[in-house]
Amino acid sequence: MWGQWHTSKLAVRFSTNVGRANNSKGSSDCRNFATTLCVLGCVAFNLLLLGGCGNKNVSAAAAPPPNVQIVEVIQRDVPVYHEWIATLDGYVNAQIQPQVAGYLIKQNYREGALVSKNEVLFKIDPRPFQAVLDQAKAQLAQAEAQLGKTQLDVQRDTPLAKEKAIAQSQLDNDVQANLAAKATVQADKAAIEQAEINLEFTNVRSLIDGVAGIATGQVGNLVGPQAILTTVSQLDPIKAYFVVSEQQYLAFVQRNPTVAAREKTVRQLVLDLVLADGTTYARKGKFFAADRQVDVQTGAIRLAGLFPNPENVLRPGQYGRVRFVSYIRPAALLVPQKAVTELQGMYQVAVVGNDDKVSVRTVKVGERSGPMWIIDQGLKPGERVVVEGVQKVRDGMPVKITSAAASPAGN
Repeated sequence: MWGQWHTSKLAVRFSTNVGRANNSKGSSDCRNFATTLCVLGCVAFNLLLLGGCGNKNVSAAAAPPPNVQIVEVIQRDVPVYHEWIATLDGYVNAQIQPQVAGYLIKQNYREGALVSKNEVLFKIDPRPFQAVLDQAKAQLAQAEAQLGKTQLDVQRDTPLAKEKAIAQSQLDNDVQANLAAKATVQADKAAIEQAEINLEFTNVRSLIDGVAGIATGQVGNLVGPQAILTTVSQLDPIKAYFVVSEQQYLAFVQRNPTVAAREKTVRQLVLDLVLADGTTYARKGKFFAADRQVDVQTGAIRLAGLFPNPENVLRPGQYGRVRFVSYIRPAALLVPQKAVTELQGMYQVAVVGNDDKVSVRTVKVGERSGPMWIIDQGLKPGERVVVEGVQKVRDGMPVKITSAAASPAGN
């Protein structure tokens, strides 16, 4: 009211002054202009004063406490999972190479298809090798004929030498010629066997059951023993290679100090394979082998797992993530991951006390277990932490608990 009366009074005074200015011919224009500015300034000040009083009345009403959802800190034994980047490879990868040189005249398989052991994949021109075989057979026949003659010579000259009808040296020559003929026959038989092998090698066969890759040798190419025509991979089971750090390996050894304990642990491992699209492969894997040494350049050791692959869904060269339980963490404190906020490397949770006021607390986090986070320090079992509405609360602020959120199960 005072402000309104004061404003009205100023307005009347302003009107009076203006009237006087009009009736008084001796007043200067400069004085009238200054008076006008002064009055307008007073009016503006009073309007601001009235507005300020209204804002104070609005802010005087306290804001209601924000609505939040909470969960209790739970304590239980937790399996701790680890993941590693993995590369898939065939259980056996057989490089198909010809063992003789020649021209490819035929490809007998469909690229990418399943092939069987000993199945002919490529055909090399057999004619040169057939000719060598025929020649070896002819030489054997000639050697056998010569062997027959030497045997007759020995049979004829043996009684003559006894009767001194011929010189003993002649019989000795006959015997040596017979032995040489036998050796020639054996050599020619070996030559025939080698020629037959080389002729068979013109059929380039698969060494294993598996999936044959795309051919790198084409019909008409001159190929030799150094050429890789294709690769056949055994895919069921399939290997998954991954590397673990030296520190992780030493931690495993500390938890399993004896050879027997380590072997028992790895036999019990159940491996999951997370594929590139984020889905988990339906079949479980098992531990297969660890490399004999730590890589001196990377400080990591290479491991391999085996996964069943009867439908040949998995292929060599695929990437994924191998995941398994590294160890069991006893009596671990767990909160949902969304209850934890990170700020400049520090982790905090909003704890709601019995008075429904928030205490923002710094915690030390450990491993993750599915949607849960293991808390190493900073919380106690049964304490209530905010999981919904974390962004709306501050330290010391009262909150309204709308509901208790269900604690997600850790993996």
